Amino acid sequence: MPVSITVPSTQHRVFASLFAIAKANKTTMASTSSSVGAFTTIQEKVTFEKEIKKSKFIAIAGPIADEKSVMSFLSQVRDPRATHNCWAYKVGDQCRSNDDGEPSGTAGKPIQTAIDSSGIDRVMVVVIRHFGGIKLGTGGLVRAYGGVASECLRNAPTCLVKTKVPMGVEVPFDLLGVIYHQVQSFHVEDIKQDYNTGKDGISMVTFKVDFDQVDKLEDALKANCNRELKFYKR
Repeated sequence: MPVSITVPSTQHRVFASLFAIAKANKTTMASTSSSVGAFTTIQEKVTFEKEIKKSKFIAIAGPIADEKSVMSFLSQVRDPRATHNCWAYKVGDQCRSNDDGEPSGTAGKPIQTAIDSSGIDRVMVVVIRHFGGIKLGTGGLVRAYGGVASECLRNAPTCLVKTKVPMGVEVPFDLLGVIYHQVQSFHVEDIKQDYNTGKDGISMVTFKVDFDQVDKLEDALKANCNRELKFYKR
């Protein structure tokens, strides 16, 4: 059963942009982008090993944050003594695979298929092969690479990751206590306050909240403050 955790989305501007928007008095009410949401990934690096016709296949799967992490993970786990270090990864809509010397389409693609079938995102799988002297043939290679990759992912502990989105709200000084109580009840992160808004008696409070709690938090703030508030969202 996947557990749920939250991480900040790397697709959003820093809070300074919210301050700039507020000071320019330009309200941004855009909905969250398509990059915002939830996805399932693995919690930690896992390994699965299997011998097939005297060849040793070692599948290593690990979570990756973005495409820049791919080569770093590969350099950590690849075995230079092995016959092949084949791999595939998936980061959102971005994916890539490599046969590393095996016949085209017999290693990287089956690993990629295993990732797609698992429903896991932000993950890379490297399958290391130590050749045992018996050729497996095209079909045998596809089954071997795809099979060990699938088994490796099947054994991996997973977690549901929710992205967080930045929000800002202009708050009269006398309502700061109410606002802080409400936002903290939604377990927001990175609460910041700026008094330099250019408006007398008004401060800007910014924070990050789970993407699926944005509207609920806004409604709660409006209901408990009983006053018109100006929100800034990205």
